[in-house]
Amino acid sequence: MTTHQIAELETQAPPGPAPTGTDTGAQAPKAAAAKRPPRLALVDGLRLGACLFVVAFHFLGTTNPAIWGESPKVFSYLVHRASMYGWLGVEMFFLISGFVICMSAWGRTPGQFAVSRISRLFPAYWFVILLIVARIAIIPMQTGDIYSVIHPRVVLSNLTMFPGPLKVGLLDGVAWTLDVEARFYLLMVIVLKFGTTYQRMLGFCTAWLVAAFVTHSTGFKLLDQFVLSLYAGYFITGIVVYLMCRFGQNLMLWFMLGMAWAYQLSVLQIRVNWHPATSNTDKTVSWTLCALLVTGFLAVLMLASLGPLRKIKWRWLVTAGALTYPFYLVHMSLGIPLAKGLTRHVPELGPWGNMAVTTSAMLLLSYGIYRWVEKPMSRWLRRKLTKGLKPKENPEFAH
Repeated sequence: MTTHQIAELETQAPPGPAPTGTDTGAQAPKAAAAKRPPRLALVDGLRLGACLFVVAFHFLGTTNPAIWGESPKVFSYLVHRASMYGWLGVEMFFLISGFVICMSAWGRTPGQFAVSRISRLFPAYWFVILLIVARIAIIPMQTGDIYSVIHPRVVLSNLTMFPGPLKVGLLDGVAWTLDVEARFYLLMVIVLKFGTTYQRMLGFCTAWLVAAFVTHSTGFKLLDQFVLSLYAGYFITGIVVYLMCRFGQNLMLWFMLGMAWAYQLSVLQIRVNWHPATSNTDKTVSWTLCALLVTGFLAVLMLASLGPLRKIKWRWLVTAGALTYPFYLVHMSLGIPLAKGLTRHVPELGPWGNMAVTTSAMLLLSYGIYRWVEKPMSRWLRRKLTKGLKPKENPEFAH
């Protein structure tokens, strides 16, 4: 992210609360999928918004003059200062992911959920990794041994999407968020194994939040590989917002949301400490402003899913959501090298002209990836993977 993290852009509005007297914990998969509700278009727009936060951070939030010819601190100080908070877009992705993944996973089996995630995330990711390798091989930007950067072991590790656990450098710097998302998916698979009900999902959120508290306080690194104590509050909050959509608001859900959000804002200080406000000092960005920004984003997500903004049907938001994932993948790994090349060879563009050309090029590339790579390959992969869930037994080996 992130998700976006998200299968079939599954930002579909959930059905309303179950009628009074019904067992909200016993939703059959067929009943859940019987009626496909309208899309929550603004949630697609929020995904793009979170992505643009990250893009602003990478393009303008640093003081690297090699990108635009001069430091953003020089040619646009105020925009630079605001963009230093763009890393919060990642936090926003995780919040949206909790909501959307719970929605898309509801009523599915673990196998069906795995198929949706693999077919949604891998096609565009694989293509971008191959583009990055080609770019490094043809137009190397690094100094030193280029072969070591795109060594077959490095490329294969990155194609798994999890080079970090394999102790290999990331070819696409933003891919670390996909690792975090995958760990969240693993936790969701455990819930799906028992079946998604209101009570089970609420129990899952409670257990996860307690585990996050314990892991954070003890510093148990092995457990934290699964608990994700730095980000658990975002995912849990997103899940709770979805439960409010599906089953209606009640005090229990509001209490859970409040506890998860209080926890998340508390541990947010760790992330804040990683982001200096100025170079060559120990001063970091403002925790207060970070907390206000992510809380404001949560409020908009709730308005888009629970409030009046859910009625927005602008189709361009759906298109924007479709481009978010490929744009997120390419904006840093391919966009920044392009910007550096333009700075070197077409300096008359200036920083803002260069930025306009680079951003437009990355959006066009993202559309091409979505239209001619992601959509057809995802359909093919989903069909083949689904077939693999129930293979026909070879009679020659049947007993």
